[in-house]
Amino acid sequence: MAIQLPNLVNPAMLGKLDPKARRSLLVALFTLMLLRGRIADLPKSIFARLRNVTVRQEVSQEELARALQQVYVDEPDGSKTLLVPHKGHISKVTIKSTPASVIAENAKRFPLVPASHKPNLDKTFLRQLLAIFRIAIPSWRSKEALILVSHSFFLVLRTVLSVAVARLDGRIVRDLVSADGWGFLRGLGFWFLLSVPSTYTNSMIRHLQAKLSLRMRTRLTRYTDDLYLSSAPDLRYYRVPLEGGLDDVDQYITSDIAAFCDALAGIYGNVLKPSLDLVLFTSQLSRSLGIRGTAMLFMNYYLTARILRAVTPAFGRLAAVEARLEGEYRAGMGRVGRESEEVAFYGGGLRERNILWRAYLRLIKHVNSIYKIRIAYEWTEDFVIKYLWSAAGYCLISIPVFLTRRRHVGVQAPAKPREGVDNEVANRTETYISSRRLLLSLADAGGRLMYAYKDLLELAGLTTRLYTLLSTLHNLPPLPVPPSAGEHGDVVALRNVDVGVPTTAPAFAANEDASASETGSSKGAGTVLVRGLSLELVPGEHLMITGSNGVGKTAIARVLAGLWAAQGGGEVRRPLGKSGVFVVPQRAYMVTGTLLDQIIYPDSYPQFVASGKTYKDLMEILTAVNLAYLPAREGGWTTRKEWRDVLSGGEKQRMGMARVFYHRPKFAILDECTSAVSSDVEGRMYEHAKSLGITLITISLRPALMRYHTQLLTVAGDGTGRWTLKRIGTAEERMDLDREIVSLEGRLAEVARWEARLRELERLLSVQEA
Repeated sequence: MAIQLPNLVNPAMLGKLDPKARRSLLVALFTLMLLRGRIADLPKSIFARLRNVTVRQEVSQEELARALQQVYVDEPDGSKTLLVPHKGHISKVTIKSTPASVIAENAKRFPLVPASHKPNLDKTFLRQLLAIFRIAIPSWRSKEALILVSHSFFLVLRTVLSVAVARLDGRIVRDLVSADGWGFLRGLGFWFLLSVPSTYTNSMIRHLQAKLSLRMRTRLTRYTDDLYLSSAPDLRYYRVPLEGGLDDVDQYITSDIAAFCDALAGIYGNVLKPSLDLVLFTSQLSRSLGIRGTAMLFMNYYLTARILRAVTPAFGRLAAVEARLEGEYRAGMGRVGRESEEVAFYGGGLRERNILWRAYLRLIKHVNSIYKIRIAYEWTEDFVIKYLWSAAGYCLISIPVFLTRRRHVGVQAPAKPREGVDNEVANRTETYISSRRLLLSLADAGGRLMYAYKDLLELAGLTTRLYTLLSTLHNLPPLPVPPSAGEHGDVVALRNVDVGVPTTAPAFAANEDASASETGSSKGAGTVLVRGLSLELVPGEHLMITGSNGVGKTAIARVLAGLWAAQGGGEVRRPLGKSGVFVVPQRAYMVTGTLLDQIIYPDSYPQFVASGKTYKDLMEILTAVNLAYLPAREGGWTTRKEWRDVLSGGEKQRMGMARVFYHRPKFAILDECTSAVSSDVEGRMYEHAKSLGITLITISLRPALMRYHTQLLTVAGDGTGRWTLKRIGTAEERMDLDREIVSLEGRLAEVARWEARLRELERLLSVQEA
């Protein structure tokens, strides 16, 4: 296909041009001649690309299963590409983690708010909204900013079209009154022409508002997840309830972020569009109302604002309380779902129903109180906006009719002069119709602005809740990082450490103290469970921690694992990462995913592939924990089930030990993680762990497990925090065992006397029955 270029290179034409223009024209023509082949092929390439985008080839079931198992692909730049199977295809979504520098920069904008702060439309609200807005729309080159600009364009276009419709409405009625048939038909044609962009503009406004809300929610959710689900040494997801004093975080991240984004996207349109309407409609009406009418119009604005401001309740505080009560009710429902088996064993369904019903009644009582408050407010608002403004509109329209002589001036289109026809009535009708439509639109804009004030108060409440979450996450200090092992090698050591329940972080404690000084209450210090604990473990030195319930055995494990900070100025040393110290809790956690995911947790499938391990290795691990039957029973490694409900208590605990054998850490902390496992299987797992070179730190009350350890740490339960550490197999331990043997032998010596007493009691009972 060749392109025929017109004969533009005319010497006479070139001679008339100045040298610079002539040079530019020649360069343009020469470039066009060079690119004419590519320009001709451009439509073909565009259609080919569109065909490739719209017509996607379906992938096989094996590829879909592999994508579902793999979940994501690691990219060279550190980002991850999520693989989302959908309708026979695999969609790819790129996820980039929030850089630590961005989080550190944003932390400066999120200082803690005093606990006594109440949401309201003030400087604090604007500062909080701006800080969150910087996260939702990080730059003006982002997609969110483009959607916002497009949304603003259509809002302005809608106002311009409203003015054009008002003018056209007056022209149509004028032509109808003056019996101008051709003018009426011409106006009707323009009416249908305006209907196309008007309806499209309304649809785009709703679409872009929903799109903007969804984009902001995605941006805020990703940022909050990166902040909340942080790895060591932050561990905010674990420490926020205890040290940050923030409960029901799931309500904040799911419902509150969505409600905030919907409110923010809606409030933008509900403020910008009515404000622009007020400016443009007022300027249009001022042409027909004159100075006195315009002054009365602004007086109407002022009186309306004063009346509604005086009767507006504190919707921001009410919305914040409603969100909190909604979170409490949701948390109760989640608790019953998580603990359903335990509740069923106890037969506590009625009790849980009463607890949930009480939480629901608190929520409903608050919502009903809001509805009652809204009755008076909405009655006043509707009266002012609908009826008072309508009456004021009639009075304003009558001003040019009764008080001025230029009764034909208004928002109108010039009409053709027709001989013998008096256009005074037609012009007055046009002025009335156009002004009335503008006044109706103006009343609607004013009403939406007044409604927006209520929406702003509710937005203030949601902003305060979301800001509270983000400020708490930003200001939670990281846990202290233990010094590297250095020349000491792989070692777990505690030096004069006080083990106690963590207290509120200092930044949050200052806020609590400030609020406590106002209310007259205070919060006590944390409880120290173990005082001055010192120990050192090298590879091969297995430790068993024992003691009565509630003395702090698991607290020691939390300090060793880095979940709790050491108190009392002590020092903690341990290898970092899951290859250093791996913890298996008593309550086994089953992750959402396949059977393979249960064994390799917290690794993912790509990490499993990169490690070089095979399914044969996994089968050997399952054999070591007596779970070799699981793949065949459950349908293979890629089977997806709710494993928390499928596996029994003993199987879940053995799965926890399988994770230890998979990761092969230097030290493994086993916190009563075999309490539901039989003694013979338990012994084999302990022997297998030692054969893999794993140093065991066991928390248990079973004396039979002492044989697998070399040291015994006993925590006293007298409230003093005392402890004793001794080596198993020493003379001291043998002396303790000898004393226990003597005690048991003494009891065995009394068996004959107890049996004689038993026979005597049976004889007496038989005599009484006879």
